[in-house]
Amino acid sequence: MTSSWPVVQYTEHSWPPLGEPADPLWSNRRRKANKGAYPQAVVPKIANIKVELAADVTTMVQTVNDDLTRFDAQYEGGAPFSAVLLRSESSASSEIEHLTANARRIALARLGDGTRRNASLIARNTMALEAALQLANQLDVDAMLKMHHALLKDSDPDHAGRLREEAVWIGGQSPVTAMFVPPEHSTVPDALEDLVAFMQRTDIPAMAQAAIAHAQFETIHPFTDGNGRTGRALVSAILRSRGTTQNFTVPLSSGLLTNTNDYFDALNQYRQGNIAPIIDQFVTATQSSMGNVQVLLNDIETVRDEIFATAQRRTKNLEIVARLCTTEPAFTARMAQEHGVSLSTAYKILGRLVEQGILRSEGKITGQSVWSVRVLTDALDAFAERAGRRA
Repeated sequence: MTSSWPVVQYTEHSWPPLGEPADPLWSNRRRKANKGAYPQAVVPKIANIKVELAADVTTMVQTVNDDLTRFDAQYEGGAPFSAVLLRSESSASSEIEHLTANARRIALARLGDGTRRNASLIARNTMALEAALQLANQLDVDAMLKMHHALLKDSDPDHAGRLREEAVWIGGQSPVTAMFVPPEHSTVPDALEDLVAFMQRTDIPAMAQAAIAHAQFETIHPFTDGNGRTGRALVSAILRSRGTTQNFTVPLSSGLLTNTNDYFDALNQYRQGNIAPIIDQFVTATQSSMGNVQVLLNDIETVRDEIFATAQRRTKNLEIVARLCTTEPAFTARMAQEHGVSLSTAYKILGRLVEQGILRSEGKITGQSVWSVRVLTDALDAFAERAGRRA
């Protein structure tokens, strides 16, 4: 069997706090239902806890680790697919939190279009995931704060990149009716330092370590908002830090989307001292998503082939634009220029791709002309639809 794990303990508290008035807009019935005692978590230290996995769990974890390493090796040196997969992972992670938008809107939001709130939030999650991967060799509390700041700096600047200084709860209208109340905010810094020590260990299989660290992070719930998205970005950083992947982002969230109830149940079981379910969820989610990833990869290859088919010769400039079109779902002519294509040539190629129906002219965003890659955004939306099909 997988080894026992320290159980989350609880201390009793009262709500509302002494001297704090009840919400004047609440009815008497609602006030009564949300007043009284509630259990608040006391998170155990895990930095030095021995992780003993059952033989079948060890085999399962090692298999998925080997599969990821082999897949990653195919993209050594970087590839357009890697950038697209990072975007799809950030979108799936956001969808777990019920934040949805189509790929075109997310891509435009990344370039500065602020007309769609959800798209802007998901675009920020992409930046948080990018920050996580850049900080993979710096797995500490400061790195977590930077990830969180990248996520919320536009939507919640007062709390972005700052540990919470107040009570939070999951579900319900107050701690009294909540499903789970994370620990007292004053204990969060020490709890995170303990988690950092756990993440820096090398005696635990990487996927198991990432799963446990994620569950511990969600139990601590260090921020007022964005804990789930930051916690899943942290998983990518851990796997990158351990060397499981170096060139692409593990499509964990798209796999978790197939059954989010089991994912949340596994987090609850973790708090009860059972680490096996969350490890199983991570392994199963990763394995189930790889087929979807392969379809996306094939779709991206098709995008590139369609672009090359629009010209009689495969010039260097066309190759640069094709790479841009298979990396960025939306872009500006300036972005093509930054890769070595003159503006006049870029406009000529982009105009031809619009005529062929491969690109869509989006007008101007923040003063610059923007194009979206119709076939790539369609492929990303299809990927999301496949991922969102519940088991």
